[in-house]
Amino acid sequence: MALIVQKFGGTSVGNLDRIANVAAKVRGFRERGDDVVVVVSAMGGETDRLIDLARSVQEPPDPRELDVLLSTGEQVTIALLAMTLQGLGCAARSYTGHQVRIHTDSAHSKARIVSVDHQRIQADLETGRVVVVAGFQGMDEDGDITTLGRGGSDTTAVALAAALGAGECRIYTDVDGVYTTDPRVVPEARRLDSLTFEEMLELASLGAKVLQIRSVEFASKYGVPLRVLSSFEDGPGTLIGPDVEDDPMEQPFISGIAFNRDEAKITVIGVQDRPGVAFSILGPVAAGNIEVDMIVQNSGADGTTDFTFTVHRNDFARTLQIVRERSSQWGASEVTGDDRIVKISLVGVGMRSHAGIASRMFQALAAESINIQMISTSEIKISVVVDEKYLELGVRALHTAFGLDENVVSGERS
Repeated sequence: MALIVQKFGGTSVGNLDRIANVAAKVRGFRERGDDVVVVVSAMGGETDRLIDLARSVQEPPDPRELDVLLSTGEQVTIALLAMTLQGLGCAARSYTGHQVRIHTDSAHSKARIVSVDHQRIQADLETGRVVVVAGFQGMDEDGDITTLGRGGSDTTAVALAAALGAGECRIYTDVDGVYTTDPRVVPEARRLDSLTFEEMLELASLGAKVLQIRSVEFASKYGVPLRVLSSFEDGPGTLIGPDVEDDPMEQPFISGIAFNRDEAKITVIGVQDRPGVAFSILGPVAAGNIEVDMIVQNSGADGTTDFTFTVHRNDFARTLQIVRERSSQWGASEVTGDDRIVKISLVGVGMRSHAGIASRMFQALAAESINIQMISTSEIKISVVVDEKYLELGVRALHTAFGLDENVVSGERS
């Protein structure tokens, strides 16, 4: 007998038939003797519908009132699921985020969980009930409803698993695990049996959409094992936890390839190479609440430097305007921009014990005549920026070069 927290996303509860499927799955765990807490999202498309409603009466919507509105989506799902479970003879009770006292800060639409009072849930579990909790929402110190942002139900589930000391937090989605890369780009991509928290954090931050990055951060901080599974077919899924291999020699070089289509770059040409130049360029960008990703600075023999950095594509026009308005202050000869780039990244803790990963990556891309515009590295990641037209070709080439294709024998060295 174990305590399991299960989370089902919007696709998994998209209609009454799918809610019935979830209820049957949950009942199976109860019949096995497990205690179950279920966290659910709003039914597929409901959050977008509510946002459209809000914008039809106020633009932009008041953040506090928008959170009040959006939280109703999950309230519908928890009630329907609890009633469906009861109809199957499985005792169940539903709760909103504020009813189980998920306390957050007051940052509406992107609140962070501060604490969880699990006593009410624990009392229900002790009576044999399944507890169904609305994901994505909580309550601040003033008693106002808050929401956690897109994918916030993942974070709710992990927080409850940590508070309750659950053996595992299971995230059910429309895919059967985490893959070496997006199967829509590389059909030969294969499901990974396991990943470390580090690897999943990198993959999530670099564009993999399977898990919300904050949920992985939370799981890593509190040591909550995560398992990503399909709602629609049985299987082992992908286990995400602490170091999954005791022997680093047994760890594959590369676990996965992530990519991000939402990149744009700005280059400031010919600025004076002096202390503080980086801050003088990036300071105004940061003041505009624009996040910078990769940065490259090239110093020339004439005492000038070219400074290149990337931002989210949605921030491209505003960043270009900010930089061009100030370029004369730095003595820049030109400011250029490109919003037709992508970032491709290799991720794997095996990089720590194997040399030559970068050179193999560059060789594979060069063989396809793909020019690398920027490079960024960390202990378990190498990222490159290339022209967007080479995205799929580059990902496929790297997937094959590092032996990640489905036809590679399990355990074979790449």
